[in-house]
Amino acid sequence: MTFLQFAYRNVIRNRRVYAAYFMASSFSVMVFFIYSMLLFHPSIENQFIQEIAFMGMAVADVVLVIFTLFFLLYSLSAFLQARSKEFGILQQLGMDRSQLQRLVFIETMILGVVALATGIFFGYIFTKLFFMVIRAMLVLDTLPLYFSPEPFLLTAVVFTTLFIVISIAGSIFIRQSAIIQLLSGSTQSRETAHFSKVGAFLSFGLLAVAYGLVLYCLYEMNVWWSPVIILCAIAGSYYFFKDGILYLIHKLQRNKQLYWRSLRIVTFSDAIEKIRENARMYFIVTMVSTLAIISVGVVASLTSFANQYRESNPISVLYVSESGNPYEASHIDQLTSDFYKENLTYTLLTAPVTKQTSAATNRPVQLLRETDINTIAAVLKEPLIDLEPGEGMRFGQEVRDGQEQLIHLRENTIYFHVDEGYQYFPLPEAAFDGPAYILSDEDFERIVNPYLYGDWASSVTTVFAFHVPDWLRTDKVGLTLDREMIASYEGNQELPFYFDNPGLNYSYISSTFSLLLVTGLLVAAVLILAAGSFIYFKFYTNLEKDRRQFEVLRHMGLTNQELRRIANRQLYPQFFLPWGLAMLHATFSFLFLQAVWVDIAAMSIAMEMLIVLGAFTCIQAVYYLLIRWRYFAHLQLHTG
Repeated sequence: MTFLQFAYRNVIRNRRVYAAYFMASSFSVMVFFIYSMLLFHPSIENQFIQEIAFMGMAVADVVLVIFTLFFLLYSLSAFLQARSKEFGILQQLGMDRSQLQRLVFIETMILGVVALATGIFFGYIFTKLFFMVIRAMLVLDTLPLYFSPEPFLLTAVVFTTLFIVISIAGSIFIRQSAIIQLLSGSTQSRETAHFSKVGAFLSFGLLAVAYGLVLYCLYEMNVWWSPVIILCAIAGSYYFFKDGILYLIHKLQRNKQLYWRSLRIVTFSDAIEKIRENARMYFIVTMVSTLAIISVGVVASLTSFANQYRESNPISVLYVSESGNPYEASHIDQLTSDFYKENLTYTLLTAPVTKQTSAATNRPVQLLRETDINTIAAVLKEPLIDLEPGEGMRFGQEVRDGQEQLIHLRENTIYFHVDEGYQYFPLPEAAFDGPAYILSDEDFERIVNPYLYGDWASSVTTVFAFHVPDWLRTDKVGLTLDREMIASYEGNQELPFYFDNPGLNYSYISSTFSLLLVTGLLVAAVLILAAGSFIYFKFYTNLEKDRRQFEVLRHMGLTNQELRRIANRQLYPQFFLPWGLAMLHATFSFLFLQAVWVDIAAMSIAMEMLIVLGAFTCIQAVYYLLIRWRYFAHLQLHTG
């Protein structure tokens, strides 16, 4: 048997230990390859979509590679530790240090090459499904499956380099271990679980400070404390698993009525040992799980914003023309022509807007007629208004208690009282010079003098509001006008008109957020798989020790049902203690995110966040049941 065959058979024989490592590696390769296929797709002609696709996929690829590197390094050390006794026996039988290093290097490279081939194979299979989802989200005419060497070469080069680095790291791990350490295997003598009271109270204090600062930031809307919150949460989580949880268990042990009862003495003593041994692993799982939940939550909130975009922009297409605008007729003709080409039905509504001067501020204000607003509101099925002479409403903005005001128009000596706002179809502030108010028809007719600092030509602006029932299909309406608007902003030029197409804007927003959602979900899937794999590695690293422990308990007379209860109680904290803290971190993060969205867009993301938290909880429960099933099978804890 050659050395290569020996390494290959070692991999096959230890396939149970390597299973999670192989699955996580293959899945990471598959996701990276799928991203790369979109990155190099030749059929994406829209420049904006090209840019967001390139940026999103490139960032996701970099994050995947960096995380996969650290994850595989940790995984490698875990299963090399599980096989340490085997390596010690090989050295006793005459294998020298360099041969052992070579053996580990070859085994790791075999796993890496097979994982690379498997990931690319399944990645290419699932790319078609991925493209179908992306095509629907980005509203593309076609996004066919293609064959190009670039994605294959990029994936192969990146992950081959990654697996070489991992293999070298494994060789270094073996080189630094003495034979006596290897022969002792993963089993260590049970020691008293030492903890620091200072560390325990520090963990409670840091977590309390982190959560307290979140609540403070909610009240003050101050995001500058975010770095401090993150650092406190990370440090608090580390010390919680290192000292805090051991301190709490120690307190429970002192309650003899609770501790010296039934099987709890076995459960608690074993839990203390496992927590002490796996504190760093629990910390890593908590941070990885928190990152996965928050990343999906943030992207889901962005998608919610896109879905609620229509509610804040009910006017399908808006064109605002200043008096004397030479392009007005041609632009309106162009828009109606675009509607005809896209086979869209529309209703055109117009409303004159008059500029006057507020005597209190000596600044311009924009005035709209009650009848014109009601005409638009009736078409949009929004509430109508009924104003008496001397009454007015702030258009597009809320008037809070204490903000009521009496406005005096200098040009025409008109007074009107404003104590409420009309926010049902706000117009963009950029379309007007100054705040806008709605006047009763009687007061509006009394405006006979032009703007104080101009003439009638500079006093009147006309709003053209197009209502399109099928507004999502307006993304190809007014593209020329939209480009002119963008050019004017970039060049600081003033135009005699203003154009806004929410359908076009929504297509950009929806495409960006949908792409981010898919990217975030796939990256989160890698993170969740990795978090579960960390626990999997620890289970199988200690499997032999646990099997011997349960065999002793069985000889002592414990029934199979009692052994299952003990095993269940040992599994609960390993799965749900890090998960519970991660959910707590994510919940406070979502509270802060909700406050930010309320401040930006008066939008609730509560339902989206509940769905995200519920979905991740279900995933964790399913993963727990699968691991428990395999764990019980290996410990021979059958029912009955």
